[in-house]
Parts: sequence; C-alpha cells; structure tokens
Amino acid sequence: MPSPSALPPATTLMPLRQAWAMLLALACAFTLSQAFRTVAAIMGPPLASQLQLSPQQLGLWAAAFHFAFGVMQLVMGISLDLFGVRRTILAAFPMAIAGAVLSSQADSYAMLMLGQMLIGTGCAPAFLVCTVFIARHFRADRFTAVSGLVLSIGSIGLLATATPLAWLIEASSWRWGFGALTLAGVLAWAVIWWQVHEPAQPATTQAAGAPSPLAALRELFSLFRLPHTLGLVAYAAVAYAGFITVRGLWLGPLLVERHGFSLVQSGHVALTMTLASMVSPTIFGRLDPGGARRVKWLLVFALIAALVVGTMGLLQLAWVDVALAVTYGLLSGYGVLQYGYVRDAYPEAVRGRALSLFTMAMFLGISLMQWASGLAASLAPLAGVEPFSAALLTMSAMLMLGALAFWKLPRAAI
Repeated sequence: MPSPSALPPATTLMPLRQAWAMLLALACAFTLSQAFRTVAAIMGPPLASQLQLSPQQLGLWAAAFHFAFGVMQLVMGISLDLFGVRRTILAAFPMAIAGAVLSSQADSYAMLMLGQMLIGTGCAPAFLVCTVFIARHFRADRFTAVSGLVLSIGSIGLLATATPLAWLIEASSWRWGFGALTLAGVLAWAVIWWQVHEPAQPATTQAAGAPSPLAALRELFSLFRLPHTLGLVAYAAVAYAGFITVRGLWLGPLLVERHGFSLVQSGHVALTMTLASMVSPTIFGRLDPGGARRVKWLLVFALIAALVVGTMGLLQLAWVDVALAVTYGLLSGYGVLQYGYVRDAYPEAVRGRALSLFTMAMFLGISLMQWASGLAASLAPLAGVEPFSAALLTMSAMLMLGALAFWKLPRAAI
C-alpha cells in the first residue's frame, strides 16, 4: 500500500474547505461503525433474554463484528489502492446495511451472528478511508490531531447507542434498534455518494500501489522483521479493545444485572461515558508530546486503564462502577497517540503497511478481548466467581500484558 506521507499535501490537490467537507462525509460511515460496534452494551440484556444467550455467546456475538472488521482490513487496503476512497466505501458499506436488516429479523443465534459478520465486513473500511484521506489531503504534522478529531466525531455513534437506543428498545424492541441503524446507514451512504469525489490518482501511481492479495499479505507480515513491530502489535491489540469492550459489551449488562439499573438508566451511564470519550481523542491528539515522552504516556495510561477496569471487577459498588466507567471514557483517547508512534517508527516506504497492520491488530484485538472476557464470564460460576468480575479482571490482565510487551520488547528509536 502507498505510504501516506509520500502523497502530495492537501494544498496541491484540493481546497482545505473541500477536504474537510469530504472528510466529514466519510466520518458519517465511521460514526455508524462506532454505533454498530457498541450496540451489545444496550441490546445485550434484551437479546440474552429473548434468544436465551449465555455470556459466552453474547461475547462471541459482539466479537464477530470486530473479527470480520479486522480480517477485512487487508482486503480494504488493496481496494483503496485499486479503486480509491469513494468506490471502496460505497461498495462495502451496503453490506453493513444488509447485515442490520438481517439482524433486525433474526430469530436464532446463527442468524444474529451472520448479520453481525456482514455488519463488520461492511464497516471494515470506515475508519481506514478516513485515515488514508487524512494522510493524502492534510499536512503530515496534522495527522494525529485530525485523526483524533475524527475519532471524537465518531463518538456520536456511541451516543446513539446509549440513552437513545435504550429508550427505543424499552418503547418497542431491540429489532427497532437495528431498524433505526439501518435507516441511518442508508443516509450515511447517500451523504458519501453526494459529497466524496477525490481527485483522480495517476494510473501509474495506482498500478504501482496495487499488489496482489498474496503479495500484500507478504508485505504486511514482512514488517515483523523490524524488531519493534511485535511490541506495537501487542499494545495495539488491547489499548482500544479495553474501552470498547467495557462500553460496547459489558457496561449495560453489568449495570442491569449487578446493580438492578433499568435499561434507560444504564443508557444514561453509557451516554455520560461516551460524552467523556468524545473530547478525549482530540485532547490527547493536541497534547501529543512526541518522541520518547509519547512512549512513556502510552505505558502510563495503559497501566491506569488496567487499574480502572480491574477495580470495576473487584469492587462491586454501583457508584464505583459508574464513576470508573466515566473516568475510563475520559482516558480512552490516549490510544490516538499510537498513530503518531506508527508514523515516527516506520520509514516512508513501509508506513502505509504499518498503519494497515496496526489497524488490523487493533480490531482483531477487540474481537479477542470480547471473546476471552465472555468465556471468562461463562466459566466464572464454576469457580464461584461473579461473571462480571471474571470478565473485567480478564480484560485488566490483557491490558497489562499488552503494555508489558510494549515495554519489554524492542521499541523504535524515536
């Protein structure tokens, strides 16, 4: 894949106002992607009740989105090389819409899983097209800050799956929740079709940047020859996964089943946590210290996140769970610092591949954490442990292991 930094700056391609209009349109799909990835927190209790799902099945269902999303990153990266931002997102996103329609009609766990896999596949390019567009049309020194802003905008999707979704489900059913997301998905696709028209890339550039799938896979995994790649992948696999697994999977069931909250009350907590998380990426993007200090920040905030999640697992108090959930939202933006690290850690010739590998690791890591925490919750009663404690402590351990690997394994000299 082409190196983002090797592409011309925005000012040589299009006016900055036009670039922002296109980026905001692309962010509509990312916003829906964020909504789809977090529906489990509010839909979980009614789904588990109606379809008789175990915690492990619930975790596996939530993980299916991220598994499909992560696996498809390589395919979407090749599509971006061959067909560009516009055609890639317009071709892929209808699968998410179809998956939402299928999920709204699901009467079995298998049908629900199929719908979730389709949604994850359709949403796979949603953030990747944003990062590629930013790399092509914004100055290199604005990459982290603009990426952080897009993450903050995407949090509107998390807002939608908090109180609004809880209210809709209590007033109707979880099926109407998928119906509302289907309609929003159609509108997002239409906005992209209307607004996003990138300047054509020269044919020679497209041909040079479009490897075969097998060659692209070899190029991607060739990055592991660089000693600092393994530590980055280990960290990327857990950093964002911790926040999404709390907000997108366990928060609603925990508040409803552990503390007796109503679905709307748990939605209020999810809403507050999301509002906190909306400002976080932009703040961390602007405060990015760069260099060795950025690495220290990544390690420290990963440790704090692990302690927050672990405390939620150990102290079964309503006010503690609510306060720590909101605190985690405030801290969640530290993950955006990884984008700056990737840019600084890899030479221009492989930076595009490094961003693809990082994105793949991030979302496959979410899938792994959601599956592992769901398995821990299902096995916990056999050991006399509360399911949510087991799930959260498992997550805390994974966060610590990822940070430990990043600390102890070789890191880039930046």
